[in-house]
Amino acid sequence: MFLRTEIISPKKFIGFTTKTSLANDQTVKIWKQLMPRLKEIHNAVSADLFSLLEYEFATFQNFTPFTEFKKYALVEVKDFEHTPEGFEKLELQSGKYAVFNHKGTAEEFAKTSQFIFGEWLPKSEFELDDRPHFSIMGDKYFGHENQESEEEIWIPIK
Repeated sequence: MFLRTEIISPKKFIGFTTKTSLANDQTVKIWKQLMPRLKEIHNAVSADLFSLLEYEFATFQNFTPFTEFKKYALVEVKDFEHTPEGFEKLELQSGKYAVFNHKGTAEEFAKTSQFIFGEWLPKSEFELDDRPHFSIMGDKYFGHENQESEEEIWIPIK
């Protein structure tokens, strides 16, 4: 499951965001906004899609299914010059991340999350950093209900 640690350079994204929680998941809403409009993005870095999460660091330490956070559906772009109307812009600063592979459905992600935060992180030399978390859905991502889907999970560390 653990793949590597990596320091990323700053990235620019465009897409949509919503406030959500695990108990009142609004994820589908932002993906339904983004997917029909992908053809409007002419300066994408790749075909990869990004799911980015921003947590209040203090609340993340006592996370429950009702803890609210911001979730984004994004595409990485070269610049913001040709941002289609209505899209939100987000800049991600450089930083160190632990990268994991999740294979399976979105429903099975709880097992991956438990491994990352309950086993790997406490045993590692790293601490969780107060920066956004994100997932990359690339060529091996076949949808959130497909057992064969794979995505990279990027967790901020220091």
